[in-house]
Amino acid sequence: MSAQTPQILLAHHLKALRLPTFLREYDKLARQCATEGVDHTRYLQRLAELELIDRERRMVERRIKAARFPAVKSLDSFDYRALPSLNKALVLDLARSAYVERRENVIALGNSGTGKTHIAIGLGLAACQKGLSVGFVTASALVHELLEARDEKRVLRLKKQLAAHKLLIVDELGYVPLSPTGAELLFEVFSDRYERGSTIVTSNLPFDEWTSVFGSERLTGALLDRLTHHVHILEMNGESYRLNQSRKRSRVSAQTPDDSATDPD
Repeated sequence: MSAQTPQILLAHHLKALRLPTFLREYDKLARQCATEGVDHTRYLQRLAELELIDRERRMVERRIKAARFPAVKSLDSFDYRALPSLNKALVLDLARSAYVERRENVIALGNSGTGKTHIAIGLGLAACQKGLSVGFVTASALVHELLEARDEKRVLRLKKQLAAHKLLIVDELGYVPLSPTGAELLFEVFSDRYERGSTIVTSNLPFDEWTSVFGSERLTGALLDRLTHHVHILEMNGESYRLNQSRKRSRVSAQTPDDSATDPD
């Protein structure tokens, strides 16, 4: 029998057991433990810990991919100093994701460009890291998907998929007025999640202007009644972060000397 046979069989077994980190690390770790005088039990403990850590990392990556975030933005990269109106302590508390377990909602309200989407994505990422399933979609895209599903007679299947998310993020509510049918379908999604799952909504409109989006005071009132029953509200009004950054870049460009210009005598 070849001297390589045990290694070949071990590799086969580890692949069959779906232990890729074991397969990748066992030889290197064995040599390290031999040098340190570590016994076989602690060697196996270390190897198992490496497998668990790597497995959790892969699971988080899968949850983030499944959430379909438009970009990966963490709360650590948010500039809280640029938006004094935002309650940073509340945001950091929400990052623990306990509100998701309690099936509570978060609504971020403020004018365009103040970082509502960034905060929503950051909270979504934090939930993914806590082992929770997350879905991200803009309000207009969700309504389009619901209308398409209704026409194809699969709206119940889509609603079931949406309801499966522990946390559903609906971004940019209020940017586009909804048709009566679209408004009713979106209301049904929110209503289905009431006290069954958490929802984050971002909007550029204060609550008293949501009727302009849904086109019905009755529907808007019923929606707000459900969304705000168990809710954390993030006030995010302020100067547009994107506009402020553009102004800073313009000032830097204006202060940069033109290399092509001729120096005066």
